[in-house]
Amino acid sequence: MSGFKKFLLRGNVVDLAVAVVIGAAFSAIVTSFVGAFITPLVGLATGAVGDFSKDTFKVTNINGKSVLFPYGQFVQATLSFVLIAAVVYFLVLKPVQHLMDRYKTEPEAEAPVKECPECLSKIPQAAARCAFCTVEQLEPV
Repeated sequence: MSGFKKFLLRGNVVDLAVAVVIGAAFSAIVTSFVGAFITPLVGLATGAVGDFSKDTFKVTNINGKSVLFPYGQFVQATLSFVLIAAVVYFLVLKPVQHLMDRYKTEPEAEAPVKECPECLSKIPQAAARCAFCTVEQLEPV
């Protein structure tokens, strides 16, 4: 049982749980935004109602039996996916990427290195001894 407690209390498990909860809440916000603002705008622009979920068509075979195809559910889900993806891309990812690029720091220049003649490990150029085998380094002439 103690192993299970350790697993649950590890940092990355707790971080993942928090991320899932925040992600679900954020998903609800984005879905609500798309449903309340973006879908009606698309409906205005295209002249459509904006809710395709009840659209169907019926196919009847030669025996007179018919099958109902609710294609509107698929159209509505596809439209919602595309709109949610667009909102997340343009209102979340692009601004965050812009901020990350703005505050990006240049990587530090690496210090020059040399090989230890004894153990062939890479050590700083200015080192007087090898950190791995402790052999005293000869000064370059």
